[in-house]
Amino acid sequence: MSDLLSVLLVGGSGFLGLHLVQQFYTHCPNTEIHIFDIRPIPDTISKYFTFDKKKVIFHKGDLTSETDVKRAIDQSKCDVVVHSASPIHGMSQDIYHKVNVVGTQVLIKVAKALAVKALVYTSSAGVVFNGEDVFNGDELWPYPEVHMDGYNETKATAEQAVMRANCADLLTVCLRPAGIFGPGDRQLVPGLRTAARLGQSKFQLGDNNNLFDWTYAGNVADAHVLAAQKILQAEYDPKLGGETFFVTNDCPVYFWTLARTVWKADGHIDKYNIVLSRPVALVAGYLSEYVSKILKKEPGLTPFRVKITCATRYHDITKAKEILGYTPAVSLEDGIKHTLDWIYETHEK
Repeated sequence: MSDLLSVLLVGGSGFLGLHLVQQFYTHCPNTEIHIFDIRPIPDTISKYFTFDKKKVIFHKGDLTSETDVKRAIDQSKCDVVVHSASPIHGMSQDIYHKVNVVGTQVLIKVAKALAVKALVYTSSAGVVFNGEDVFNGDELWPYPEVHMDGYNETKATAEQAVMRANCADLLTVCLRPAGIFGPGDRQLVPGLRTAARLGQSKFQLGDNNNLFDWTYAGNVADAHVLAAQKILQAEYDPKLGGETFFVTNDCPVYFWTLARTVWKADGHIDKYNIVLSRPVALVAGYLSEYVSKILKKEPGLTPFRVKITCATRYHDITKAKEILGYTPAVSLEDGIKHTLDWIYETHEK
């Protein structure tokens, strides 16, 4: 196996990015870690990130700028680029296209020109989701003809570009994590806590018989480390280059399990639930969108959120286990505890 001498983490200052830094720092002690992002690592992060920030080299730049990307790759002399940069959910289609599609195309072009050995891309399990149930979906599951949202549509486009780029000169891998959460999460768990404070925890969309994959961010980062290491093998597995891999905690649970665990930890225990069936919730979502559009406000409920909440979505990670050697190191229960501890540590002071 070739040594991983230097890795460039594109988007390394973000939520998943910090976990990538941590896991490369832990599992690859002889690897030089570089970050390429529009902002540096925050001065204060958390006790859960124990890496020495002085040993992490930061390169500021715009992913869509060939000049900026070239400078970062030149300076880092990286063997592998790990690309996890992406706008958060809820942004405009233009932003998703610019970062996820154009930015990835720029990165592929420059990486090939500068003889980077490999590219590991953070895709999404949502690239195969169109609102219908996904029962134990594997990598043979087809892309839908129409995606439900701009985020996953552009993720799918970028993923296909990364797979097409695979060749002897630039080996590529796409990882598809599902339902990421963990310390540093600014959306999922904080959003659940806000909902509880607003008295919304008593409402349940759907019958909660749908299984769902949540994945701890540290486990997702572990899969990236494994992919970066294994793809540099002199006789790399032909099942690795140009391939996609679902990454989950391998423990699907009923959708509302995570939310109620978070609410219970915060002391929000409702005596009863107001259950809205999927058809009723969809009607409410369309009405909410319509009224919000008139009032020029962000809708609290949308058909997209209803379909996400009510759908069965869990995946088969046999391929990641067998080829990457991936197993989730942190359980869902411990992952939730770590996330809540981080929130209390950083927000409750």
